[in-house]
Amino acid sequence: MVTLAFDVYGTLINTQGIQYTLADMLQDEHQAAAISRRWREKQLEYSFRRGLMDHYQPFSVCTRQALDFTLAEANITLEERQQDALLTAYRTLPAFTDAQGLLQQLQLSDARAFAFTNGEAAIASDLLTHAGLIEYLDGIVSVDVLRTFKPNPKVYNHFIEATDATARQTWLVSGNPFDILGARHAGWRTAWVRRADVPFDAWGEEPDVTVASLAELPDKLAL
Repeated sequence: MVTLAFDVYGTLINTQGIQYTLADMLQDEHQAAAISRRWREKQLEYSFRRGLMDHYQPFSVCTRQALDFTLAEANITLEERQQDALLTAYRTLPAFTDAQGLLQQLQLSDARAFAFTNGEAAIASDLLTHAGLIEYLDGIVSVDVLRTFKPNPKVYNHFIEATDATARQTWLVSGNPFDILGARHAGWRTAWVRRADVPFDAWGEEPDVTVASLAELPDKLAL
């Protein structure tokens, strides 16, 4: 049976949705969009650093510390209540518009669909519930129990064990090239959701499938 592992942040859930909350606070849409992108970059950078250093803190901590840095870098001062509101809003980010329809369609197939995330399971559950997606998933697999992050090979093996799947019958669906490369290294099939007009990482490897929208997946994967 085919198993689909859907990355959460940047694949099912739109992390740039936070810019609307930022725009209300900053009264500047362009600055809000820039801060949102930078926050996401630093969030991932901090998770990579902690994974390499073997100095784990949960993804929510990486998110908070990345916000602190991003605001300081931009010389922006927000009240504590505003920062708390941003972190709360990060737990209620919107789904991409193509996510729900695709997951609903998959329920008519034989494929299993799981969320596979760097975030803590409880936070991912709240996020996916708020986004209206959790009812279409067979479960959530978080890397938090391993105290490391993607793309550590251990997390992909953990997913296989947790879902009783096999690597060659498992597809990672992700908008993040680093995640795609990590899954390929672990022997998985991979589908890159190219949500922006950017090239894939120049590592001499390519995803098995590239789609511009999740809606293209059933045909591409013959589901």
